[in-house]
Amino acid sequence: MKRINSIFFALAVLLLITSSVMAQKSKESLTEANIRAVMNEAYEKFKNAPGGANASYIPFLADVDPKLYGIAVCTADGKLYEVGDTKYEFGIESISKVFVLALAMQDHGSKAIEDSIGVNATGMPFNSVLAVELEPARAVNPLVNAGAMATNSFVKAPNSAAKWQKIDDIFAKFAGRRLQVIDKLYQSESATNQHNKAIAWLLYSYGRFYDNVDESVDLYTKGCSYGSSAKDLAVMAGTLANAGRNPITKEEVINPDFCPKILANMITEGLYDSTGDWVYATGLPGKSGVGGGIIAVVPGKLAIAVFAPPLDKAGNSVKGQLAVKYMVEKLGLNLLDGRK
Repeated sequence: MKRINSIFFALAVLLLITSSVMAQKSKESLTEANIRAVMNEAYEKFKNAPGGANASYIPFLADVDPKLYGIAVCTADGKLYEVGDTKYEFGIESISKVFVLALAMQDHGSKAIEDSIGVNATGMPFNSVLAVELEPARAVNPLVNAGAMATNSFVKAPNSAAKWQKIDDIFAKFAGRRLQVIDKLYQSESATNQHNKAIAWLLYSYGRFYDNVDESVDLYTKGCSYGSSAKDLAVMAGTLANAGRNPITKEEVINPDFCPKILANMITEGLYDSTGDWVYATGLPGKSGVGGGIIAVVPGKLAIAVFAPPLDKAGNSVKGQLAVKYMVEKLGLNLLDGRK
């Protein structure tokens, strides 16, 4: 019996040592020097990568220089690293959905989001009407267009102006600065959002919309028209990596209990109908936007943001995906890899 106990003790010690060594290796891989080196490698490696095209169905986005490319990293303890066109302000587009979801969750709690909006992945394009028809009770998911518009309608406020102020305020807290709506993009989107309006009215007909339809669609469109840089997105995503506290300003933006729920939505629907491919490659919560932005969150450690306008057929930045996947592999950031 003593011999067996000694063996178990030795095994326990070995496991502790192994765990400690692995944790130390993970820590060492995230030094400033390593992060900068890998980020610069990813920038150079994919700077001239072919493939993809700017979103053409929104005229403003079609005219953005497709050669623009920047990578930014924000660590949970507030360090920022940048390379390339990280200051250029582009349309945040669908990445905005993450932060409106955070606001609605603050207003109502995570259970209400699950019950009234829905949290399951659709496996369909982000603007799918069929996804709405197939879900009898909810607005599908907060990170596709239907669910995002319903989420905007779910934000508590006495009127549209007050609701926009709440949205604007929480975006400012996430970014650590007041973002500005790109008026030309807003006008361009407003002139071409008939499909979104049709989806919203369909939701309303099923009792899955929670405020004035036209005003809610307008708020959604306006939020998608924010100008944000890769640096801004890194800080905003870094706030989620830091359990809801902005790592730069140190302000608690949302209840830390909500971060796992938001990240869960991102890991199941963040890159629309190609989310499974993304998670298979990175193991991380992510979110893309047709403006060319993409974010990835490593809880407790850091967030990566990339901007590169050319998109694949699903609406995700081609270079953005390549850069994030490369950095995840080189820095050992895959949450599903137990060896890291």
